Amino acid sequence: MKQFVGASLVFAAIWVSVCSNAVFAWPDRPIRLVVPYAAGGVGDISFRVLSLALEERIGQRFVLDNHPGASGNLGAAEVMRAVPDGYTLLLGAINNFATNQFLYRDMGFDPLSAFEPIALLSLAPNVVAITPGLPARNLSELVSYAQAHPNALNFGSPGIGTPPHLSAEFFATLAAVRMVHVPFNSTPQVMIALQQDSVQLSFYTLSPVFPLIRGGKLRPLAVAARERLAALPGTPTSAESGFPQLISSSWQAIVAPRGTDPQILDRLNRDIRTVLATPEAKARYAEMGMVGGDLGRAEFAAFMRSEAEHWRKVIQAAHIDPQ
Repeated sequence: MKQFVGASLVFAAIWVSVCSNAVFAWPDRPIRLVVPYAAGGVGDISFRVLSLALEERIGQRFVLDNHPGASGNLGAAEVMRAVPDGYTLLLGAINNFATNQFLYRDMGFDPLSAFEPIALLSLAPNVVAITPGLPARNLSELVSYAQAHPNALNFGSPGIGTPPHLSAEFFATLAAVRMVHVPFNSTPQVMIALQQDSVQLSFYTLSPVFPLIRGGKLRPLAVAARERLAALPGTPTSAESGFPQLISSSWQAIVAPRGTDPQILDRLNRDIRTVLATPEAKARYAEMGMVGGDLGRAEFAAFMRSEAEHWRKVIQAAHIDPQ
């Protein structure tokens, strides 16, 4: 028995040593970053802002691999099944971690338990904007108008359950107003509809609506965040507009398959936050109406749980049935 125990202890020591050396050597080859959406989306753009500086710190390249389908579920499931060795990561969005599990009857996995949180990459606050024909000049006037004209206002989104749709439903619940959701197949179609005044409200992040705002085709009323956007310095926050609860952002984050070594996760979190804190990254994000994340891994995990619970309530209140 003593010999067996002794041999077991020696084997365990060797195994720990091998694992430690493997982690210490990480990364010794390029890291695959699966993006579960089409190329050229927000995830790609937000990561490319810091990719060069991050690769310099890590010592390896990040290879973006776009794998779209099922609102991001296909790419997320692929990463979930990957070997947890730190060489396959997921660059997902709010859909993947906070809403899809309540919009699909059977995703095949729970995103809050299937992945190891690494870092919150970026947040893009939603902007409440209206067409110029509406008389409202601020958020309170919009609410008063909507209350006096139930179901007279249309808002557009790129589909049921998308962030712009859910953000508008959240606003409608808070403001006790009734509006009509008009789903389209894409964001460009929504932007055309806004210019044609077939929909009058937008609850998008800044990037797609900024050209219309700059061209006078949309009037921004409020930013659903605690701080104003640098790109829209004259537009008040929702709190300044009398609706402090109206906090709504689309966000991007990086996670790993469950079981990935914590040393790898901690290093990635530390390096990503370091790069996000640079003046160059902050300036680029500000231009796009985004802010960089600055959360430790435990804080990020708590953030994901909080966001999931928040949007679960919004989805239920809006009576959106899972597909």
